[in-house]
Amino acid sequence: MRRYPTGTYGRQRLEFFPAPRKSPLRAFAALVFPWYGEQLVLCDIVDRGWCIPSGRVEPEESSLDAVRREAREEAGAELGAVHYIGCYRITERREVRWADCFTARVSSLVEIAMPEESRGRRLTTMDELPQVYHEWNELIKLVFEFAHESLLRSESPPAKQ
Repeated sequence: MRRYPTGTYGRQRLEFFPAPRKSPLRAFAALVFPWYGEQLVLCDIVDRGWCIPSGRVEPEESSLDAVRREAREEAGAELGAVHYIGCYRITERREVRWADCFTARVSSLVEIAMPEESRGRRLTTMDELPQVYHEWNELIKLVFEFAHESLLRSESPPAKQ
């Protein structure tokens, strides 16, 4: 199994655990790597900048429901097939929270549902990400690569025996 470096986001420590690992607790947040063809769909979040759709999991929804909602609200992206790829353990001081991670194909682009949260969307290639993404480090780079590989694997026909 591939090992991932520890990352940081502000005062938070981030650790990524690829699937089949699941969060030991209900995830407080969920994020999705949405692909429109060979490009990622990013949203321009107020106070953050260009990033993938993400947000809190509401009490009445699953992580999967949350990423579908966040993609629509923040990027105007309707998701087709969605695949679980792993989770982040997010530690700040003594508090530990979990975020579920997904990768998905975008079936269509529509109007952004939450313009007060997102100033727009853009399509970008993997090569452009380091110059565009709001927070770029080795962990983020590796998780983006893993998300793309996972999506391609999920779309590959099964190997013939």
